[in-house]
Amino acid sequence: MWKFLIALILLAMPFTASAQSQSLSIDGDHGKLAAILQTPDAKTYPLVIICHGFTGNKDSTLLNDLANALEARGIASLRFDFNGHGDSEGDFQDMTVLNEIEDAKHVYAYASTLPNVTSISIAGHSQGGVVASMVAGDLGAKKIKAVVLMAPAAVLRDDAIRGHLMGKTYDAANPPEYVEISTIHGKRKVGRNYIKTAQVLPIYETAEKFTGNALMIHGTGDVIVPYTYSLSYKKIYKRGAVELLDGVDHIFAGNQKRTAKIAADWFAAQLKK
Repeated sequence: MWKFLIALILLAMPFTASAQSQSLSIDGDHGKLAAILQTPDAKTYPLVIICHGFTGNKDSTLLNDLANALEARGIASLRFDFNGHGDSEGDFQDMTVLNEIEDAKHVYAYASTLPNVTSISIAGHSQGGVVASMVAGDLGAKKIKAVVLMAPAAVLRDDAIRGHLMGKTYDAANPPEYVEISTIHGKRKVGRNYIKTAQVLPIYETAEKFTGNALMIHGTGDVIVPYTYSLSYKKIYKRGAVELLDGVDHIFAGNQKRTAKIAADWFAAQLKK
């Protein structure tokens, strides 16, 4: 009798979806992409695709903090490792900004099939910010609702033209087969194709095609990508804004939660419109 009554009570209760994180594998430009879909406790929700930076991965402190901050505001996120990074397939030496753009478009295509998603926005840190800006420009404001760029590394084109890469120099007119760099994840070989495509990458020309709202967050203490590159983004966006963080470095060290809050609060305001 009691079991019957409990069953009736449960059936009468309104259904609510529960917050969760789900590991996924998504087809990318150079193999399978490892991804995490993080959803809030709601039946429907907007979603933000999150793109990591050069040599980074989806599990960085900044990206985790952003995903959690978005979830707390009723917004889902889909963060992933680009080809040759983290847990995704592909050889790092074959990675270019162009095939990362294709990776992100594959992720967008997957996100667009999710039945509970009401809109899709995009965010990116460093090189991931460049990718996010160019994907938004290519897809347009009808598909991408809003954009957040965190220390967007548009300097990468200038560095490639000068023959500079993470402290290494090379002949920009005749790049070597690869440039070996040191990262926190060990030695990495950056391929010639990365350099040659970066030298002619139409970053601002592509990004400016996005006509929606965009926010750039940048530390004034960033010596890897000077904050002036975010100011340049603001010039091309008709509906762009910049939030400068005094003295903060490129990876927002010690300020990840603060940065995530700024981004999530801004997304929450935009996605309610």
